[in-house]
Amino acid sequence: MHLDVLDLRNFYYRTQLGRAAQKAVRDRLQQIWPSGPAEMTGQTVVGYGFAVPLLRPYLATARRVIGLMPAEQGVMPWPAGMPNVSVLCDEARWPLETGMADRLVLLHGLEVSDNPDLLLEECWRVLGPGGRAMLIVPNRSGLWAPRETTPFGFGRPYTLAQLDRQARRAGFVPERHAAALYIPPSHRRFWLRSATMWERLGGRLTGLIAAGVLMLEVSKQVHAPRRPGLGATVRRPLSVLEGVGQPGLSARVKESPPR
Repeated sequence: MHLDVLDLRNFYYRTQLGRAAQKAVRDRLQQIWPSGPAEMTGQTVVGYGFAVPLLRPYLATARRVIGLMPAEQGVMPWPAGMPNVSVLCDEARWPLETGMADRLVLLHGLEVSDNPDLLLEECWRVLGPGGRAMLIVPNRSGLWAPRETTPFGFGRPYTLAQLDRQARRAGFVPERHAAALYIPPSHRRFWLRSATMWERLGGRLTGLIAAGVLMLEVSKQVHAPRRPGLGATVRRPLSVLEGVGQPGLSARVKESPPR
């Protein structure tokens, strides 16, 4: 079940809880993928689903930033006050060249997809060799997944093992995992004001158990193709050299009568 883009926009940009959730997940992503010039210069960063709230730090340093939004969800112009980089697309047919992306972020994409395997195949296609994707999904054992009052209460929540298996099935290599969104999904001021503290302490105290989202970084590893038969050709001696160095060869050649 896809969410409507207007509902996502209203949650992330017009509610205090949404802005707190946006900051918590974005800050965790920044810890893993810093947005500095040294890390992002020349990189193409792509977001799918409703990942644009996480992409803003990369606008200043990345070579290109693209926000893909599925047709079932709808699209909105982004970023505000700047040239639009958001694009409406089919979830399994993206308007990107093969191998174009260096970094890919999925948020509100995998858990609501009608065919997650096809979606991950498309992720694999657009990533270049060595490219990395960050899969962000609701945590099945977290506090946010059971609550349908936020976008994290829709679709299929995951455990880390389930997310790992699905990524491997698509050909990705899991690199590392993380978690975020430790504050309860509450609009009460106490929780909103202490959100930064809970994000700082959450990973140390409870690990993945109470986190609202799971984050799995995966990479695309492409092995160099092997040329069939090349090894056998190299290991086989050249026939024109057969017999060189054998005693009596020159004499046998001289004794052979002319034809």
